[in-house]
Amino acid sequence: MAFDILIKNGTLIDGTGREKYSADVGINKNAIAEIGDLKNQKAEKVIDAANLHVVPGFIDVLNHSDTYWTMFPMPSMESLLRQGITTIIGGNCGASLAPLVEGNVIAAIQKWADMSEVSINWLRMSEFLEQLERMKFGVNFGTLVGHGTLRRGLIKDEVRNLTGDEMAKIKFMLEEALESGAFGLSTGLAFSHAKTTPVEEIIELAKLVEKYDGVYASHLRDEAGRLDDSVTETIRVAMESQAKIQISHFKAMGQSGWPNFAANLERLEQARDGGLNVNFDVFPYTVTGSVLYTLLPDWAAEGGKKKLLSRLRDPHERRKIIHELKKNPLAEYDKIIVAISPADKTFIGKSLKEIAQNQGVEPEEALLNMILVAEDQLIAFIHSLSEENVAVGIASKISMVSSDGSGYNLGYARKGILVHPRSFGAFPRLLGKYVREEKKLSWEEAVRKISSLPAEKYGLKKRGLITENNFADLTIYNPETVSDLATFKNPYLYPRGVEYVIVNGKTAVEKGVYNGELAGRVLRKS
Repeated sequence: MAFDILIKNGTLIDGTGREKYSADVGINKNAIAEIGDLKNQKAEKVIDAANLHVVPGFIDVLNHSDTYWTMFPMPSMESLLRQGITTIIGGNCGASLAPLVEGNVIAAIQKWADMSEVSINWLRMSEFLEQLERMKFGVNFGTLVGHGTLRRGLIKDEVRNLTGDEMAKIKFMLEEALESGAFGLSTGLAFSHAKTTPVEEIIELAKLVEKYDGVYASHLRDEAGRLDDSVTETIRVAMESQAKIQISHFKAMGQSGWPNFAANLERLEQARDGGLNVNFDVFPYTVTGSVLYTLLPDWAAEGGKKKLLSRLRDPHERRKIIHELKKNPLAEYDKIIVAISPADKTFIGKSLKEIAQNQGVEPEEALLNMILVAEDQLIAFIHSLSEENVAVGIASKISMVSSDGSGYNLGYARKGILVHPRSFGAFPRLLGKYVREEKKLSWEEAVRKISSLPAEKYGLKKRGLITENNFADLTIYNPETVSDLATFKNPYLYPRGVEYVIVNGKTAVEKGVYNGELAGRVLRKS
């Protein structure tokens, strides 16, 4: 039998978690045709994987290439491919590109996207997915439905409970999207427009998600001082809805909150042991990336951007905000580095403490001034996580590893802004730092966390495992050299050691170099 591609002499880690073994892999068209001793077989293309690991293509369940709007101008999403990622899930943290009540709802992502590049010709999820299917991408793409997108579509920036009629409309749009192939629902409960959403609303929507065997993915309401309450709430949603639960980028922010992480992780593991389908994902860094208004007291951002900016201009309100900021344990200004500042790029790469010193003002004043000038489009890196907690989270029996990043190429560096290095290096960092160097987990377990575990959780059919008849999504890396090179000062560096990436039977990365192939597919939950 002749194959389209023959991978020979490799060490297979099949994604199940079982011990690695030596075998060859034959690929025909878009599928894995045969696994075994195939050295005497012929093929159009032969890849010698001696001393390399052959693994399922990595699945990134927390990706923002859609709402950061990078997948359209940079459809190869090369920074993801070069990590070994072959599938991403979008629509995370409460924001998705569909369904839309009206086209201008998309403006809610204006903190991340250049809206001049946006051309919206869809409303329903089915229309959105059909539009994507007319395009070509480097990786496979599936999406959740953003709770914030639904809510803001109906009530704009109002902060209130939904009426019965509004709730019925949201349920209708969610169900229609799930029927069209969305993989579930996400919430961004830490953001101003969703922070006061009652848990009963979430439970009702999660019950609908469970009906379609989808996933409810939650950016917790509070990842700092009220982490305990947020985990309690999420476990309640799991119990009352019986939906599959995924906690997005699970973490404890701020040094005062670090001791709370282990106990809450244990609560989640116990919930899983007790029969609830609960998992979480983590990114392998101690630095987060976030819009800076989230440092402000909740009331300051109520009613949306216009009201926030109005409060920052009001002397009385401004004094109140500064007073509360001084008590915020996350407001460690020497550890907050500006990454995106559209109004003044001279701020980029500098800490808020440095900026305040240069301006001769208090850091709180500098922060509010910058938010005003940037009209709230201010994103920063915040050094707020514990390395020990990150490692413990990665090693947990119920964790997955995600990038929480987006797909870029090197040309994006010309914009003069910083992106989080996780967009270029998260998965090689997992393998190089936490497996090879620190031995926090085995190669087999690390691969399972980024292949079969997410595939099973999200219902990605015939992906996430190296087995015959599965789609040929494969990554081949060198276990001796695989590592991330991207840094916070220079994030635009592709990783080392990822030698080949195959997407749907097409080779996209060869000998560590992207070849221009766009073989990704739009995935629908079935």
